[in-house]
Amino acid sequence: MNPSHIDNEHERHEGDEDALEPHDAEHIALSKTKIKKQMHDLQDLGAELVALGKDQLAQLDIPENLRDAIREMHRINKFGAQRRQMQYIGKLMRDVETAPIIAKLNAWKGISQQHTGYMHQLERWRERLLEDESALTELLAKHPEADAQRLRTLIRNTHKEREANKPPKHFREIFQVLREIIPEPT
Repeated sequence: MNPSHIDNEHERHEGDEDALEPHDAEHIALSKTKIKKQMHDLQDLGAELVALGKDQLAQLDIPENLRDAIREMHRINKFGAQRRQMQYIGKLMRDVETAPIIAKLNAWKGISQQHTGYMHQLERWRERLLEDESALTELLAKHPEADAQRLRTLIRNTHKEREANKPPKHFREIFQVLREIIPEPT
């Protein structure tokens, strides 16, 4: 290759403000990855819609072309055609406000943000009980009806389970005891 050709090309790119820096290329790839993940998420949401019954589907506020694509999916038998139809449903989902659909699906599943928060609270208590000895005293002060001896035994047994790499039987039982002690907000 001609060295003067390389220099000329270098001069062209040196002044070019639109040239990509190496970190810009990473940013574009990351953006493509995020976009691809969003597309898969929309396809997954579309798959949930396909799995709904006619009555539930009728209750959703979705465009008619999406409703037709979901109905068509039920008639397709071949795997390749089903995959393409799901991709098409995912594409149609791009133009739909998904938050109300997700909220409705979660309500049908019995999942609410309040319940999720409650479950996270129980998980935090369990971790605190296993990591901090004063957490048990705090829990017993807030919930005096709790069986202190049972909790101490479960905590001790959970530590033994972890050391021996055994299945987390007592770890799970702590969670169940916490569910009995701490009432779920209504």
